[in-house]
Amino acid sequence: MTRSEKLYTQLQDVLSGEPWYGDSVYSIVDGISFEAAYEKPAGSIHNIAGIILHMTGWTEEVMDRMNGMNAQLPVRGDWPEPGLPDEQKWKWIVEDLKLVNVNLAGFIQNFPEERWDEAVAGKSGQGETYEREVSGLIQHHIYHSAQIALLNRMING
Repeated sequence: MTRSEKLYTQLQDVLSGEPWYGDSVYSIVDGISFEAAYEKPAGSIHNIAGIILHMTGWTEEVMDRMNGMNAQLPVRGDWPEPGLPDEQKWKWIVEDLKLVNVNLAGFIQNFPEERWDEAVAGKSGQGETYEREVSGLIQHHIYHSAQIALLNRMING
């Protein structure tokens, strides 16, 4: 199995498959009401909508890096403000997360195998390769999906 195939498979498993640790990102997100998405439980810094915007922004940033752009914060910002509760906007936030990950999956499948070990432009330190970027983003998705699940449980009991 090539690295592209391995990373693609890992991403798909985390997003919509049956990862060994529990529910996939989409199964968690699809169970969130728009009311819960905008609620911020006491002691929470972010709400669910804001976390998903953060995940989307970092997915876009990793794709920009894979396109040879210098590493930076996401164009949308690290933690975009989701604004006031809005059911249609919530649907768009979820669809945007899914669309950007379809695009990422395509990037991974078409990324040249010989480039996975190349250093990411604008990143200092050893080991900052394209493979590490994508692996890190997959871990990022896992982390924040667990955070979303916990926030939803706090909101809905």
